[in-house]
Amino acid sequence: MRHNKKFNHLGRKAAHRSAMLSNMACSLIMHKRISTTLAKAKALRIYVEPLLTRAKEDSTANRRLVFSELKQKTVVTELFQNVSEKIANRPGGYTRILRTGFRLGDAAEMCIIELVDYNENMLKDTKKAAKKTTRRAGKKAAAKAEEATVVEEAPKAEETKAEEEKAE
Repeated sequence: MRHNKKFNHLGRKAAHRSAMLSNMACSLIMHKRISTTLAKAKALRIYVEPLLTRAKEDSTANRRLVFSELKQKTVVTELFQNVSEKIANRPGGYTRILRTGFRLGDAAEMCIIELVDYNENMLKDTKKAAKKTTRRAGKKAAAKAEEATVVEEAPKAEETKAEEEKAE
């Protein structure tokens, strides 16, 4: 029975599962985005986020702990040099899972798991969305605001004409 066993075993023995998650974490760190099944992505997120948190503080102890999980020197270097700079201010939630549909062969649900700070398209969308404001005033207040901007712009135009005449 599987009482109080909360993580997904993914139908594999422990050694196979840990090796697979280690390889997937290395691929995610190197390529910043990988395509996999939803179950593996959820298991990978649980596996890789503590490693990313450790990478925020570059110390010998943290490097050794991360290396004991990943076992690839180039990946550890990439993680501590490049990735840790991008995630330094983020309190958690370093990965994003985007569902892409179902695989044709066995109808497994597929997804893309990516590092949040490396998706430039989504970062641009959030910046545009942040600038958008809602208007809560009625039509009269909006008309007054437009009149105020027109009144402010008119003296500026007169000042520039006066400055041009002085320059001549």
